[in-house]
Amino acid sequence: MKILTIPTHNKEDLIDITDQIEEAVNSSGIETGICCVYVPHTTAGVTINENADPSVKDDILMALRKIVPDSLSYTHAEGNSPAHVKSTLIGPSISIIIENGNLALGTWQGIIFCEFDGPRRRKIFIHTQP
Repeated sequence: MKILTIPTHNKEDLIDITDQIEEAVNSSGIETGICCVYVPHTTAGVTINENADPSVKDDILMALRKIVPDSLSYTHAEGNSPAHVKSTLIGPSISIIIENGNLALGTWQGIIFCEFDGPRRRKIFIHTQP
């Protein structure tokens, strides 16, 4: 298993981590298997989506803000309830097939770390298995 540490710089941000995950897969030496990417945080998540056009990330954040507005009467004392709800919608983990030593991602797909309560230093666990 490999652990990445990602510094985030904004309250909300979607960060392409595809290259770091590919590097972990390549260094594992696994030709065929599964790569699990897990975010051990309650106000962050990980997803697979388009990484070619940066406006897609902006659109995802815009839609999440509309679905989960800051203006609701949340009861969580820390004041970051919207971040908890958004991370629940996105989810804490993804699994990607490893084929011929590479991630089996589609042409436009990338692995996106989702920050909803930054800026912070976040951990990402990467586990590869044949």
